[in-house]
Amino acid sequence: MKHALSSETTPTRVSPKMIRMATLGASVGSTVEFYDIAIYAYLAPIIGRIFFATTDPVVALLSSFAVFGAAFVVRPLGGLFFGSLGDRLGRQKTLAAVILLISAATFAIGVLPTYEALGIAAPIALVILRLVQGFSAGGEVGGATAFVAEYAPPHRRGFLVSLVELGAMGGFLLGSVAVLILNLSLTQQQIFEWGWRVPFLIAGPLGIVGLLIRNRLEESPEFMALKTSGSVLKQPLRTTITLHWRSVLVVAAFALFQNVAVYIVLTFISTYLSSTLKFDIQVSSFSSALTLVAVCVVVPLSGALSDKVGRKRVLTWSCGTAAILTYPLFALMSIGSSLLAVTAHIVLGLILGVFLGPVLVAMSEMFSTAVRYGGMSLGYNLSVSIFGGTAPFIVTLLIATTGNNLAPSFYVIAASLVTLAVVAVSKETAPRMPNGTS
Repeated sequence: MKHALSSETTPTRVSPKMIRMATLGASVGSTVEFYDIAIYAYLAPIIGRIFFATTDPVVALLSSFAVFGAAFVVRPLGGLFFGSLGDRLGRQKTLAAVILLISAATFAIGVLPTYEALGIAAPIALVILRLVQGFSAGGEVGGATAFVAEYAPPHRRGFLVSLVELGAMGGFLLGSVAVLILNLSLTQQQIFEWGWRVPFLIAGPLGIVGLLIRNRLEESPEFMALKTSGSVLKQPLRTTITLHWRSVLVVAAFALFQNVAVYIVLTFISTYLSSTLKFDIQVSSFSSALTLVAVCVVVPLSGALSDKVGRKRVLTWSCGTAAILTYPLFALMSIGSSLLAVTAHIVLGLILGVFLGPVLVAMSEMFSTAVRYGGMSLGYNLSVSIFGGTAPFIVTLLIATTGNNLAPSFYVIAASLVTLAVVAVSKETAPRMPNGTS
């Protein structure tokens, strides 16, 4: 892989204020996207029971997670559509459209009638809205990452792009806190009757704020230079598939561990602690919130570290540590102590956070400006579609069929080993530092 993003590709100097605004605008969209994902995942047991006609809680949970996964099936299509749009028309306008669609679909779930009121039309409508969410989300991560990477100075790119990931984790945290407040302030009956809607309705004003911020942004300097020189590709998708397919596959492999770990550690384990290990729902919500705080602390530190020592070293450490410690940490959760369960959850989050810091910038550096949005979106969303959105469903099914409460750890370990192997044979993408360390 060539260093497609280097110090020579930044055509003009941009002010620190513009860099801050670009980073904020990109990150806030990721916050909205992952807030939407988080609240559905955390409320999955409730959604399963009010939208599906079954009295079996396992079947209801599986049905809810199946709908959760359905949104990810269409994410590659969204990545293709918005990625091509972003590489032809620009990042800023495309990202504004993406955040509008995501927040509108999430708000609509909040006003959707339940099965009791609407019958079979209720779960059908839920699936449709989740598909709209997934399609629009397919254009978020690749576009936000490309936008910040094309503004950032080379020696700070790892840190600044990690803030996009921080925005995503902030969305998870916001969703976790919203559900925690819900559980602490309302009775279970109130939550089932109307309380579950509140977190979805909050997506409306969040989306409006994000849209206002993104509409104030200027296009990235690298894309503007490309446009000024007449070098914008008419068919960037074709170029991506024919000339950059190896980089697309590498991105998919990098995203494998990220997606499996994110959707197990940050969404599934909350349900796992309460539904499988029978901890109080307050314990699972509290554990998720603390884990997300730990992840948010580590992500920018890890991103900054990758600017100094390179992306590969940081990614390798995280994958290797996950392969070794995931099984013992799941075993610790199963002992029955809430303190040990929460501690194990937090440690898993810290390991994941180290990986999340540099992974997005490493992906973006595999592509030239002309195909960066689409190339990264395609590789990332293929991976999240196959391995990320399906993870809660797969591990729930594994537990149900095998009776082994530690089964989720094997899925995480397998993903970490595959990504570790690809990272090991990949070239370093970070610009070389003056001391030659990367």
